[in-house]
Amino acid sequence: MYLEGKGVEKDEKKLRHHLEQAAIGGHPDARYNLGIMEKESERYERAIKHWIIAANLGHDGSLNVLKKAFMNGCGLVSKDDFAAALRAHQAAVDATKSSQRDEAEAYLQKLDAAKETG
Repeated sequence: MYLEGKGVEKDEKKLRHHLEQAAIGGHPDARYNLGIMEKESERYERAIKHWIIAANLGHDGSLNVLKKAFMNGCGLVSKDDFAAALRAHQAAVDATKSSQRDEAEAYLQKLDAAKETG
């Protein structure tokens, strides 16, 4: 809302505040978005820290950003940091696996397929 001004005035301070509150509460998308904001402000080390935390919570986008930074060889993500983030990401993903989630995912895929053909 505050990013695009939908229903409220655009306000980056309020946006950051609410993202920080959500990140403190363990919301991985908020961490990812804080990383984006830090990157845009050229605070790359802070961005990497946010993405590592989000990846540790199972956030795929953050893991992909870390992978790109590691492969780039820019020195912001070490081999050890990337390996630790990868292990923690996998552990978080494994911890959330269940047959009910698999059934829900299959159902959503069927709905998407029906929308595309209908």
